[in-house]
Amino acid sequence: MNSSTPAPALRSGAMSADLAKEGQRAVAAPLGQALLELARADERVVGLSADLAKYTDLHILRDAMPERFYQIGMAEQALLGAATGLAMEGFIPFASTYSVFATRRAYDFLMLDIAEANLNVNMVCALPGLTTGYGPSHQATEDVSILRGMPNLTIVDPCDAVDIQQAVPQLAAAEGPTYLRLLRGKVPAVLDEYGYTFELGRAKLLRDGADVLIVSSGLMTERALEAATALEADGVGVAVLHSPTLKPFDEEALLAQLGKGRLVLTAENHSVVGGLFDIVARTVAAHGLGERIHPIALPDEFLDAGALPTLADRYGVSTGAIVEKVRGLL
Repeated sequence: MNSSTPAPALRSGAMSADLAKEGQRAVAAPLGQALLELARADERVVGLSADLAKYTDLHILRDAMPERFYQIGMAEQALLGAATGLAMEGFIPFASTYSVFATRRAYDFLMLDIAEANLNVNMVCALPGLTTGYGPSHQATEDVSILRGMPNLTIVDPCDAVDIQQAVPQLAAAEGPTYLRLLRGKVPAVLDEYGYTFELGRAKLLRDGADVLIVSSGLMTERALEAATALEADGVGVAVLHSPTLKPFDEEALLAQLGKGRLVLTAENHSVVGGLFDIVARTVAAHGLGERIHPIALPDEFLDAGALPTLADRYGVSTGAIVEKVRGLL
């Protein structure tokens, strides 16, 4: 598109659009598909929803195996209470709602009913960070910060459909509770192009580069990879370390990439407070390293409502914003 051609108007649908770009290889409802496959192989697997099955992709399991699905209604504390009872009886529940509701409204139930007892309850929660344009009531920009201090809880921030589909059986098999920052709808599939497989608790170097290291999680890994390709045209080599498991964090993989004289950044779809930037900076400080870490993250403020592409640019988490930040720092 040349400069004289007006950009297409962004309609209200851009506030909650699918993550996959037009023509991009993607998977529809990867969580629902993976969960249905797992449920067919393991009769202990069940799904629960707080009246949001359609919007968290659990409708796939609900429609195919209604006897293995529980509709709790708009009652997130009851959702976790029911999941607790099922887990105590030997089932493997996957409980779905929006991230804001699970973390803000039902924290105490997750802490005392599930985490303290170290029960195998798997929270799969949609709309993490800036994946909706409907403002602070729906944008879980601080969910990782809220949950990181909870003992026994595993936290996963997947990049794409590959991460989600491969994570589901590993979450079910993991000891104790888990929290997945769910990407729903039509989700891009990009990581398998890098010879990648998801391993719970492990970070993976997707590409190497001599000048810059970006440590990323969630959907920001795809944008980091896109930025790396753009910067390569400028002769800048960018390494991307994808860290889908935020707790427990793979310190060994990070430490192996530090101390090489590169510009180091973190990239996350989360507030700059309490997420990946803090995790990486804490690791660097704990090991007495002199690396300076530059965050690419959402600001410590309530975000505006609006179209997602506009907001991603405004808050510095779009692919273009990453490229410009790296160029500026270099």
